[in-house]
Amino acid sequence: MSKSVAVVTGANKGIGLAIVRGLCRAGFPGDVVLAARNEKLGRETVDMLREEGIETIFHQLDICDQPSAERLRDFLQNKYGGLDILINNAGIAFKNDAVEPFGEQAEVTMRTNFWGTLKVSRALLPLLRPNARVVNISSFVSKRALGQCSPPLQAKFRDAELSEEDLCSLMEEFVKAAQRGTHTDEGWPSTAYGTTKIGVTVLSKIQARILTQTRAADGILLNACCPGWVRTDMAGPKATKSPEEGAETPVYLALLPQGVKGPHGELVSDKEVQEW
Repeated sequence: MSKSVAVVTGANKGIGLAIVRGLCRAGFPGDVVLAARNEKLGRETVDMLREEGIETIFHQLDICDQPSAERLRDFLQNKYGGLDILINNAGIAFKNDAVEPFGEQAEVTMRTNFWGTLKVSRALLPLLRPNARVVNISSFVSKRALGQCSPPLQAKFRDAELSEEDLCSLMEEFVKAAQRGTHTDEGWPSTAYGTTKIGVTVLSKIQARILTQTRAADGILLNACCPGWVRTDMAGPKATKSPEEGAETPVYLALLPQGVKGPHGELVSDKEVQEW
């Protein structure tokens, strides 16, 4: 049988790095691939972990670049013949005092957080082996942003039959509205990051539904999760959780034992399923 393998994206620092440490320290019985956009920083992180007694493998991944995701797919297919854990962690957020126009913030944030996660998913989900686990890192801000949407938009995002194609159209509509400056008039919240994370949460629900329809016997579980407000370069030093605390729920979901039926297709925070 091929060796087990886990992939963590955006893993050279912050929550991603803490997730890598958490998987290794929990005794994941296989290789952990630390994926990051910057090759130099990624390899330096692998070297740092080795000094801590943690062995990982680096692979370059720019989640916004489809060929980059496909190269990672080919590496996993050739070396392992499949994939056991995927944690889509890579993401960005503009600072509160960012000077870029809101329309630009919306386009750039959506390109990474939603479209990048979708690109990686399309490349790697076909590799999932039976009993695989997928964790898409969302945010509690997605729930808050959902509550700031107009009732018709909320209904669309809560629609259990919403298709991936329709979700993509909604994400495109938000960016265009933000660029026009009409997003609030059209029922959207004034948070680019929060809206992209609505996309990640709902995408997770759609992906889980498709897995249930197409691979029900394989025991694959896929969820979105909120790590919490974590002290990282992105969230700042005033956040309430350490990266290690932020990694607890993603690692818990990634290591759900074989045979359990859930959670699946849920938004999970502090190891508890959240109402959507």
